[in-house]
Formats: sequence, C-alpha cells, structure tokens
Amino acid sequence: MTATERSQELITVAAQAAADKLAQNVIAFDVSDVLSITDAFLIASAANDRQVKAIAEEIEEALREKLDVKPVRREGEREGRWILLDYLDIVVHVQHSEERSFYSLDRLWKDCPELPLPADAMATRNRPEDADTDEAGNAVAPAGEYFIQDFS
Repeated sequence: MTATERSQELITVAAQAAADKLAQNVIAFDVSDVLSITDAFLIASAANDRQVKAIAEEIEEALREKLDVKPVRREGEREGRWILLDYLDIVVHVQHSEERSFYSLDRLWKDCPELPLPADAMATRNRPEDADTDEAGNAVAPAGEYFIQDFS
C-alpha cells in the first residue's frame, strides 16, 4: 500500500507552507505500509519556539485555504516545542531543533519511502539550524550583518 493522491496533495501544500515560513529540514515519509492510522508524516523543525508556532499556523492556514481541511487534532501548541497536526491522512510534526535531534523521528522512519516535496521544501535541508528569525518566523540578518538571499 502507498500513500494516496490525497495524502500527497496534503503533504505538498503543507511542505510548501513550512518552507514559506523558513522551516528547516522538511521531509515527508510514506508510512502507509507500517501504520494503519495515517498515510504519511511530514517533519519540519525550527530554531526557536516562536518559529515552531509560526510554521504550524502557516501549515494550518494553507491547508484550510487551499484544500479546505482542518486538523482533527492539534497538540503541543502551548509549549511550542513540538506541535502535532493530525489530518487523518497525514500527520505533521513541527519540532524545535533540539526536540527533533533528541526524538529523531527521521531515524525512526528512515526505512519508509520518502515522498516528493516542492523544490522550496527540499531546499530547507541546507538551511542552518541557528538562522535568526523575527516574531513571524521570517529569516532576518543577525545584528550587524546584511541578509542576502540567493534566488538562483
């Protein structure tokens, strides 16, 4: 069994939304062969609690606006270290970088096939873990430095 087209569509929109809020190391796994409760996991991380919340909110908004879906369950918002969004077909994990390293979901699900992601989401795998962000989760230049974005 493989992830459905609907699951892939949800993953694509969620991954793009995460990338738009500068999530780090966005990856999606097809877990349909090993779990009966969902088709896919999307995992993303951020360097601080505020950005974790901003990424989760952006994912929720994008899925609601583009695909008219809302999570059936949302956990972890108060602490902001690990927010889980359950859409039944997919489960989104937005984690603080420290939690991601400690719980190592990537290693746990590494034997499952990766799902294709938009180019912006794939590019997040090279973003530094300690990138500075503003209150909205957008990248900002560290004090005294200029921020140069490469659009190539």
